[in-house]
Amino acid sequence: MAKPVQEINAGSMADIAFLLLIFFLVTTTMDVDTGISRRLPPPLTGDEKPPDINERNIFTVMINNRDRLLIDNKPGDIRTLRQQTKEFLNNPQNLEDKPEMVLKNIPLLGEVRVPKNAVISLKNDRGTSYKMYIAVQNELTAAITELRNDLALEKFGRRFTDLTNEDQIKAIQDAIPIPISEAEPVDIGGQ
Repeated sequence: MAKPVQEINAGSMADIAFLLLIFFLVTTTMDVDTGISRRLPPPLTGDEKPPDINERNIFTVMINNRDRLLIDNKPGDIRTLRQQTKEFLNNPQNLEDKPEMVLKNIPLLGEVRVPKNAVISLKNDRGTSYKMYIAVQNELTAAITELRNDLALEKFGRRFTDLTNEDQIKAIQDAIPIPISEAEPVDIGGQ
């Protein structure tokens, strides 16, 4: 006579599976793509014209369909783009071909020398690779972050990226905004 097979009590299996599910949900990190943070200017209304900007206040960066840079109408290199951007926005020698510099009174900072109406104009070709586009964006943003870090260290003794006081963060952002303007992709070509 064969022994009857004992039944396994599976009543607590659902509880164990539920606990494992909660454990994995709590301990797993989820990557969130944040994208590129840019504040767009307000749209022009009616017969409103775009503001006139002096040519010396525009730093033009173009990327062609072969991922080559043209910086201020001269061949450029991604490895020097960050430094060129910092020199443009900082204009330490107050050169005539760089942005006009003005003294601006900013709360918590006092009188700060800032560029007047400086704009970084980024144009890319429809054939530009996404990798190159992001690399250029990263270099431009890194240049602005480095300038902000330098000013925050000078004024508050901490890097901008380490500031926690909202008023200090706003003061640094007012002194060094992100003046990147992107044009609609065009067919620049590979010249």
